[in-house]
Amino acid sequence: MELTYSPLGDDAIVIEVGSDITKETTNLVRSITKQLEEATNDEIVEVIPAFTTVTVFYEVTTQFKYKDIKNLLEETLVEMEELEIKEQRTVEIPVCYGGDHGPDLKFVALHNKLTVEEVIAIHSKGTYAVNMIGFAPGFPFIGGMSGSIATPRRSTPRLRIPERTVGIAGIQTGVYPIETPGGWQLIGRTPIDLFLPYEKIPSLLQAGDRIVFKPITQEEYDQWEGKSHATD
Repeated sequence: MELTYSPLGDDAIVIEVGSDITKETTNLVRSITKQLEEATNDEIVEVIPAFTTVTVFYEVTTQFKYKDIKNLLEETLVEMEELEIKEQRTVEIPVCYGGDHGPDLKFVALHNKLTVEEVIAIHSKGTYAVNMIGFAPGFPFIGGMSGSIATPRRSTPRLRIPERTVGIAGIQTGVYPIETPGGWQLIGRTPIDLFLPYEKIPSLLQAGDRIVFKPITQEEYDQWEGKSHATD
């Protein structure tokens, strides 16, 4: 296992496990994250996994500096074995495609010389993997989408995208967990919340989860949303 260490500012170090997003690098990132989170090192403040890296924030003192955290991490990880990845959790995400929920669905179809129905069928057919959480609280970067519906980002980003909107950007798909600006092509919306601010783990999805998108009707969306947000 060859890891590359590099400083990030005065209080963080980046551990790079590879250059490509593969199942192996994803598993290794998860292994390192778990190992460091379980380590009893008071100097480690936070561990943040990404696509092919793990960033470790640490306490800086006059006695404890970059070279010390690098040595500590190397010692902690030197005998680490890659996790035996158990059956990954599969989360079903219902999506109401098109209409006001997915104003760019027709453009995605036109860009790829497909019908709207074909885009929906392709998008909801695959099993996806959450590569990382980032950009916004609970925002999943999801890999595994078919290249047949890949579509570039909008040339002019929208200033406001409703929470729970499903989008496409290049070869990736994702769900906006909160209202935010963004340039992804919007194809639908889910009635379930991804950002859970009052929960101990405030994100419905975690890196390593599998996702299945399930098409639902507007009526089903309204019923689901009404139940989900009855106490809002």
